[in-house]
Amino acid sequence: MTLSFVRTFLLLIFLMGVAGSAVELFLLGHTEEFWQYLPLVLFGTSLLLLGWHMVSRVPTGLKLFRYAMGLFLIAGPIGLFLHYRENVAFELEMYPNMGGLELFWEAITGATPALAPGTMVLLGLLGWLYTFRHPRFSKTPNIDPDQKR
Repeated sequence: MTLSFVRTFLLLIFLMGVAGSAVELFLLGHTEEFWQYLPLVLFGTSLLLLGWHMVSRVPTGLKLFRYAMGLFLIAGPIGLFLHYRENVAFELEMYPNMGGLELFWEAITGATPALAPGTMVLLGLLGWLYTFRHPRFSKTPNIDPDQKR
């Protein structure tokens, strides 16, 4: 019972995070180039896979959702790199002689939120925790592997 509650709560936090992040990205106009669509595509894919999991009740949907969470974990560092690189290019365009720690600091605190893609990692971990030892993966139907027998 407790594990089921925690799993449901993790899923609700994941869904709120995906919804909030997607709305924020749309409001910020995070749709100008290919890489900016990646988080939105991952959000949509994860929601479709969760829907499939809820409707079909077969482990395949949940397994694919878990793989999507792996893509979230990969997308986060890629986004961090892209945001940081964009800020470095902007700073160097304005101040061509800037370098070292000053350039790093200005890039990490720049106009493009360099650490925002870390949200993808957080959401990926939440989604993965939802699937961790999920009863859907149990060989015995309707038995939670964490319940005492």
